[in-house]
Amino acid sequence: MINLKTEKEKLRLQCRELRRSFTKKEKAQYDREILKKVTSLYQYKQAPVLLTYVSKELEIDTLELIRRALAEGKQVAVPKCIDNTRWMEFYYITGEQDLEKSTFGVSEPIVDRCEKAETPSDAVCIVPGMAFDADGYRLGYGKGYYDRFLSDFDGTTVGLCYSGCFRWKLPRGRFDKAVDLVVTERFFRKTDRTNSSRRG
Repeated sequence: MINLKTEKEKLRLQCRELRRSFTKKEKAQYDREILKKVTSLYQYKQAPVLLTYVSKELEIDTLELIRRALAEGKQVAVPKCIDNTRWMEFYYITGEQDLEKSTFGVSEPIVDRCEKAETPSDAVCIVPGMAFDADGYRLGYGKGYYDRFLSDFDGTTVGLCYSGCFRWKLPRGRFDKAVDLVVTERFFRKTDRTNSSRRG
């Protein structure tokens, strides 16, 4: 029997090694291609609200996406992890000046100067992941924040990953949530969540 936790850790290590193997030029090029594909999506163009993580060094860059969405007049909200829990809340920001380094070294909204977002159903949520598969399931970082959030989110979800970390099928647990679309630097894929536990 496959040990789910061990298998996921093995895959996380593979994806981290792939990310570290990119030169700065390669990463920048891949990130630009992903940004181009995300902003060309009908769902993105129609959404008045963008929910997105704030990227760290090895992650797919979302800072340029945040700048572009704000310039286009969209509301942009980013997550804040709630201390001593595995839950997070989103807050609207007006720019990078509304961010500060917090949990896990991630840039998070400065709550005192930001309005809490109600995550409307016409929002698009950009979902981070080490890897995604053809059904939209993700290999996250093992904390469970996004799976908990996505269980109650009714908008469109878009997972970002490098094509080298895309798999046809990932090991998954009962609480794992699928996304609607997966975007890589090479392609984007619509997924079918009709069998997802999110509907149960």
